[in-house]
Amino acid sequence: MAIRNAFYAQSGGVTAVINASACGLIQTARKHPDQIGKVYAGRNGIIGALKEELIDTSLESDDDIQALIHTPGGAFGSCRHKLKNFSENRREYERLIEVFRAHDIGYFFYNGGGDSQDTAYKVSQLAEKMGYPITCIGVPKTVDNDLPFTDCCPGFGSVAKYIATSTLEASLDIRSMCESSTKVFILEVMGRHAGWIAASGGLAGKGEGEPPHVILFPEVPFERERFLERVDFCVREYGYCVVVASEGAQYEDGRFLADAGAKDAFGHTQLGGVAPTLANMVRQALGYKYHWAVADYLQRSARHIASATDVEQAYAVGKVAVEMALAGKQALMPTIVREQSRPYRWHIGEAPLADVANQEKKMPIHYITDDGYGITQDCRDYLEPLIYGESFPPFDDGLPRVAKLKNQLVEKKLKADFQI
Repeated sequence: MAIRNAFYAQSGGVTAVINASACGLIQTARKHPDQIGKVYAGRNGIIGALKEELIDTSLESDDDIQALIHTPGGAFGSCRHKLKNFSENRREYERLIEVFRAHDIGYFFYNGGGDSQDTAYKVSQLAEKMGYPITCIGVPKTVDNDLPFTDCCPGFGSVAKYIATSTLEASLDIRSMCESSTKVFILEVMGRHAGWIAASGGLAGKGEGEPPHVILFPEVPFERERFLERVDFCVREYGYCVVVASEGAQYEDGRFLADAGAKDAFGHTQLGGVAPTLANMVRQALGYKYHWAVADYLQRSARHIASATDVEQAYAVGKVAVEMALAGKQALMPTIVREQSRPYRWHIGEAPLADVANQEKKMPIHYITDDGYGITQDCRDYLEPLIYGESFPPFDDGLPRVAKLKNQLVEKKLKADFQI
């Protein structure tokens, strides 16, 4: 078998553990020099391939690659760029082939969510549609936990741990002050169409009256009056009310509570502001003193409190992606298969990219309580193993130590620049 180089790139919103997948992939590739030459990382995702901006990871030391496992963010840069269909934008595919051929790239690994798996699937069709042979494997990642066919998504477990912890800690703060001060606290979390992250806030309390008292899921239509009645009841009954709200909370007609009026590169509505929107409702209708917070990027970059399970799974999908490619498999994505919940056991499976691309896995209805404001025991049984274990990074002078890569670009071989 001829030795060919590999291309790896990160795509979409990053996570606390996406670099653990990069670590697993690069370390595994280095163990097979007879089949994989160099691993080139795309600077800023697929854009790096289109612009011929390829990072030579072979220049990074083994120690620096190992440090990726405890470094959040996207070490090589990520992007939100959606490849259109062949018929709509053939020039981008021709450009990819041009760059791949110039740098002898025969393996393509794309690390991302549903839209990214669509990109990976389209690239896998280059051989059939445009005559360029390339082995393509998608590497799963998304904090939203909404990829199908996999029990969970690398990146989610750590966000779930952060949100559950933050909900618990903030609730203790509010409870201690509610007699004479703040009575309502609202935490806004990510989740456009699926309420997995919001559900994780429910792990903070188990008994009657324990916070969070209200969880707002995208899957459950928002009813203003019923929400306000619930908040008022909790304040009168427990002295305070803690709300965990998904950014994707929406009315029955599909309107988001917090539509920012813009769209991203994938055509998704820009969301943000559901917490202040809800707080304003509480102020106007009930007059209670409130505070609100938006977890935003903090939830997906909190490597200091990452789930050990999540780190292990993120590394595993990167490692297995290489092994699948070397075994001659094509257009697949490694998946996490749950064998049992207690004790938690899992293994790596696989799913066709054609089936994964652009699909969303929402919360099962039996994971949400009948009143629409909490999680059931089934949901708790699903979520709890995903936040198990601590995987603290090393610390220097009180701060987490992170990888500091050279990220040196290889010399371009093509004369013409490419405009995205």
